[in-house]
Amino acid sequence: MTDDLDFQGLVNLHYASLYRFALSLTRKESDACDLTQQTFYVWARKGHQLKEASKVKSWLFTTLHREFLETQRRRTRFPHFELEEVSHELPHVQPEMVNRLDSGAVLSLLAQVDPVFQAPVALFYLEDYAYKEIADILAVPMGTVKSRIARGLAQLQALLARSARPTDSLKKGAS
Repeated sequence: MTDDLDFQGLVNLHYASLYRFALSLTRKESDACDLTQQTFYVWARKGHQLKEASKVKSWLFTTLHREFLETQRRRTRFPHFELEEVSHELPHVQPEMVNRLDSGAVLSLLAQVDPVFQAPVALFYLEDYAYKEIADILAVPMGTVKSRIARGLAQLQALLARSARPTDSLKKGAS
């Protein structure tokens, strides 16, 4: 029954009201535009499943609201920060130390990290698994994965700092 609803006609008919609703939810024009566009994208993918053409408007508004809620959940779980805002949380590593490192040295240092932290760090940084996938692989909660990665990185950073010191002292003694 929805076959007789052309996409452009649907957009022309409902865009303005969907955009106003999205703007009332997001309070930002760019986010409202994105949300409205996402709603029509979902319609393009799934709209054919709607059996009654009379329910198109409510379907679109419901979809927009669900997309908004999903976006809010995602922002809560994975907040976005500018690098300058969180620079104090990043480990301090001397630039010259980074230049001296190679992957073999990092892997040998990673082998010295406590095994309980080693696996999550390796899965995340070497194998590019997401937190959820690592949690499934290791059969632990996602929060545990995050804390083990943080602790593993702290150990790795300490090992890295210790391994750099003897080289620095040798250089100073040789001069």
